[in-house]
Amino acid sequence: MAFELPKLTYAYNALEPHIDAKTMEIHHSKHHQAYVTNLNTALSATPSEHNTIEAICQNISKYPAAFRNNGGGHYNHSLFWDVIGPQFDLKPSGALADAINNDLGGFEAFKTAFTQAGATRFGSGWAWLCVKPDGKLCVCSTPNQDNPLMDIAECKGIPILGMDVWEHAYYLLYQNRRPDYMNAFFNVINWKNVESRYVKAKN
Repeated sequence: MAFELPKLTYAYNALEPHIDAKTMEIHHSKHHQAYVTNLNTALSATPSEHNTIEAICQNISKYPAAFRNNGGGHYNHSLFWDVIGPQFDLKPSGALADAINNDLGGFEAFKTAFTQAGATRFGSGWAWLCVKPDGKLCVCSTPNQDNPLMDIAECKGIPILGMDVWEHAYYLLYQNRRPDYMNAFFNVINWKNVESRYVKAKN
């Protein structure tokens, strides 16, 4: 079993001016590729009984640290590329919008909580919108390349939206201005794909 870098469905410059082409190129072809390469190296040394990256994350406590760092990096970034893209609706609709209203107090309250999760994550990490085991939505954050699928995570659930707040996700354009990057991030969310992940997680 070997993992591969997923191909993007849009060009590196498709998210400009919110996320610049050079950042996208380096983020995808260098950073994510490194996680895939290192994960495959770890697999060659310690074969996995699980055949999906989701299953590896769910059982991450059984694996060496290289799996946690690089397996998490591969899973997180694969989700990230899928839930962003060229200009889409700026707000969710349908079942996801209803759930955000019911579980999180509405879109503006969600946006505040999600931004705060990213802003208060010291150092590197992720902000997440997740479906909890009880089916309700929650917002949380994890350090480094951890994610809520992992059995060691403090917040547990199925991620349906993730915002990368590692500096490599924004530094070329925004330098140390993480809040500016997070505000721009809301302009590139593919809410239709997030809703698809929500429906799948609920079933």
